[in-house]
Amino acid sequence: MGAKNAVIAGDYERSKFLVSKGKLIIAIGWKGNVTISKDTVESWEEMSEEHTKSAASAIGRGLVGSLILGPVGLLAGLSAKNKGTHVVAIQFKDGKRSLFELDDKLHKVLVTSMF
Repeated sequence: MGAKNAVIAGDYERSKFLVSKGKLIIAIGWKGNVTISKDTVESWEEMSEEHTKSAASAIGRGLVGSLILGPVGLLAGLSAKNKGTHVVAIQFKDGKRSLFELDDKLHKVLVTSMF
């Protein structure tokens, strides 16, 4: 099973993505859209299995807990073992946080739009 290409936890949960002019956009319905770019994102991190394991201990120390979005984020990170699936934690400049699950195609759009 491939990636959902959706926000799987946090702010904008269950929203899907659009791609426009090389940018990844969260489609949040009648509320509008949120463009993912270096202008709107404070930080982002790939949640690999290694990150998830180290993050589990860091949550206890409070270093990454808010970025990973707690237990839901950890479970999503652990489930991202499928080849071609990327789980990414995003911290927006406005303080919102989201956990994305992306396939290779949308992951590439995300990475290139952050530079």
